[in-house]
Amino acid sequence: MKAGIVGLPNVGKSTLFNCLSNAKAQSANFPFCTIEPNLGVVNVPDYRLEKLEELVNPEKVIPATVEIVDIAGLVRGASKGEGLGNQFLANIRETDAILHVLRCFDNDNIVHVDGSVDPIRDKETIDIELQLKDLEAVEKRLEKVKRAAKTGNKEAQTELALLEKIQEVLLAGKSVRTIEFTEKEEELVKTMQFITAKPVLYVCNVDESSAKDGNAYVDKVREEVKDEEAEIIVLAVATEADIAELEDYEERQMFLTDIGLEEPGVSRLIRSAYKLLDLQTYFTAGEKEVRAWTIPVGATAPQAAGVIHTDFEKGFIRAETISYSDYEEYGSEAKVKEAGKVRVEGKEYVVADGDVMHFRFNV
Repeated sequence: MKAGIVGLPNVGKSTLFNCLSNAKAQSANFPFCTIEPNLGVVNVPDYRLEKLEELVNPEKVIPATVEIVDIAGLVRGASKGEGLGNQFLANIRETDAILHVLRCFDNDNIVHVDGSVDPIRDKETIDIELQLKDLEAVEKRLEKVKRAAKTGNKEAQTELALLEKIQEVLLAGKSVRTIEFTEKEEELVKTMQFITAKPVLYVCNVDESSAKDGNAYVDKVREEVKDEEAEIIVLAVATEADIAELEDYEERQMFLTDIGLEEPGVSRLIRSAYKLLDLQTYFTAGEKEVRAWTIPVGATAPQAAGVIHTDFEKGFIRAETISYSDYEEYGSEAKVKEAGKVRVEGKEYVVADGDVMHFRFNV
């Protein structure tokens, strides 16, 4: 599951990506690896993992991860191939969610591609380009489907009605994610891979003085997206990059305190990206290893077991499960057992975020 960082040129995308790539930005033991120049695997900061490490004292700790992609800056006309348009749109299609960086700071030394700072105009530029690309995809698909629908093909007729609904919304300058679909329609839409159907998180890149409370630009963005059900994160990206450069953990904390923050903004961003991708965590905890495992929200116990190894899912018998709050309260697996708080869950169990699990299986 990947989240792509998008935005116009010079809004702070690459600075943000590089900031995420610096392990010190999150904590002493959260590493990062770059698979390609523009793809990184970032660990998800999680206080629960730190607490389990403290309680279990394992040989090693492995956090959950999320993939972040730095996508080439988009310019007006990208849907027609302007700039790196085709590359941009191909890269974004491969992601599962969008982190849309908006410039919300004044700085005469950093040129804006459109000559002035206006996050609403910038957002519209990108929205329009993505909507135009989706519209192009709809119109190509409509040509084929109309022919099949005329022959009386029921599936084609269903798809035709859906495509016409999507076309109408895109022509009105709105994104596919604003449409309410039925469950059946939702399944079909997923196969079509529309760019504007992807969930979005707006990252307002501000100056240091606005890191805590935002500014007038951020207020405008909040007003603009209030009907989108999208989260907004305020981040002073250049300041975060400066903090990440500091060698000493205490120094970094002092810097954060000075600007009124309790933790680096990138930590909040990573957790929000994880949530945006509809992911959650369960844990395994033993002397050799405490580990956070990533699963989709709604995954069953056998599916969760399959993340460790496919044999665990095939031969699943049961899951011995402790809720994180019980583990924290009693302080060890043995004490949780004494208190009768270990649950035995079967194949139908839907895993809760934070469950500590031990699987029994037979292959």
